[in-house]
Amino acid sequence: MAEAQVQKVEDLKKETMTVQELAKKVEELKRQIENIKPGAEDRVSIIVFSGDLDKVLAAFIIATGAVAMGMEAVMFFTFWGTPVLRDPKKKAGGKDLMGKMFGFMLPKGRDAIKLSKMNMAGMGTAMMKSLMKKKNVASLDEMVETAAELGVKIYICEMTMGLMGFKREEFIDYPNLEYVGVATFLEQAKNSKVQLFI
Repeated sequence: MAEAQVQKVEDLKKETMTVQELAKKVEELKRQIENIKPGAEDRVSIIVFSGDLDKVLAAFIIATGAVAMGMEAVMFFTFWGTPVLRDPKKKAGGKDLMGKMFGFMLPKGRDAIKLSKMNMAGMGTAMMKSLMKKKNVASLDEMVETAAELGVKIYICEMTMGLMGFKREEFIDYPNLEYVGVATFLEQAKNSKVQLFI
């Protein structure tokens, strides 16, 4: 009789443990559901803040990869990322002193940007470009062309342009390029499945 009662108590403990485990799993599932953004669109939104060669390459690799997977891709170039899109062949007049200084000090176009690490007075950047060519890795110029072909949208921050004295006429010709404020980018980013800051 006593053994049967002990067994019943043990069985009840096991059932209680099972209920506790189920409750934990339910809570975990609830947390996962809360983290899924309702209405999230199949898009990657990337803020390109850096003007370093390796980081800009990474941004374009992600953007073109996303489009190849059937997603949309939006890149928002701001601050030090903005000069990457300047066209070295184009000139823009009517700049004030600060605009001229920024224009002179910052790189003009993709060929003028350097690695974030191990640049070694330009030697590291040259080595990286040479290695990329040997290994058949697309150059930054080729990445930009591919992005244009795939329909990657590029936004240039108007506030950065005003602050640094850049003019629209000095930027590259790109089919999906727009000059926007942060609100326009955030409208795209808030419903994106993936948001990145590079």
